[in-house]
Amino acid sequence: MRSQATATRDRHARALGPLDNATLWERVHDYLREEILANRLAPGTELQEPALSEQLGVSRGPIREAIGRLAAEGLVTVRPRRGAVVTALSKEEFVEAYQVREALEAFAVRLAVPRLDEDGLAELVALADEMEGLAERGDVDGFFEANAGFHVALVEASGNRQLADMYRKLTGQMGRYRRVSLGLRGSLRRSVDEHRAILRAIARKDAERAAKLLDEHIRVPQRRLEALTQEEFRELERTDT
Repeated sequence: MRSQATATRDRHARALGPLDNATLWERVHDYLREEILANRLAPGTELQEPALSEQLGVSRGPIREAIGRLAAEGLVTVRPRRGAVVTALSKEEFVEAYQVREALEAFAVRLAVPRLDEDGLAELVALADEMEGLAERGDVDGFFEANAGFHVALVEASGNRQLADMYRKLTGQMGRYRRVSLGLRGSLRRSVDEHRAILRAIARKDAERAAKLLDEHIRVPQRRLEALTQEEFRELERTDT
């Protein structure tokens, strides 16, 4: 009979699939990132290179490189001489993240609106349609994937690569709190309506109106987060598992 350790190692290997040298660290990165976003690796979990190397059946080099990329995305914190841990956001840090996200996206939409062509607008409309269908079916995880795609597409349409890089790191930090964000927002239907309003402003080439609506959209969960006590925030965080 196989040991539990062997069974666990086999599960990890199946999740990674066949690995080649050219993409090894990327596959390890993608796997660990998904484990973090799905809360199977909770905040505060230590990522120990020897253990991960044994679990995943790969050398420590790709593990180290994958952890470095996760640190650049804000998903893990590397501590000198103490290894890496999955990053946790305090309530104050989460508020700050929302504030920075608001500033980045408002700036991005002002840059994007004059640049967006019919194909770019059609992509945003298709993502909003997808969000609406997923909201109607109650598919929360699918909704947040489409929602993230909408905002990333809008940021990338700005044409500012440095802004897009900063945004990806920020949303990497916030990504594992998506169900917390839902609890703060309160309604997928409301979110869909807000995205539709933003799209109408974009279609009219009204960058300032689109930026104002985007600000208001992001401030909905931000204001509710600011009103929470620390204990209420931790309780909401505990439901995100």
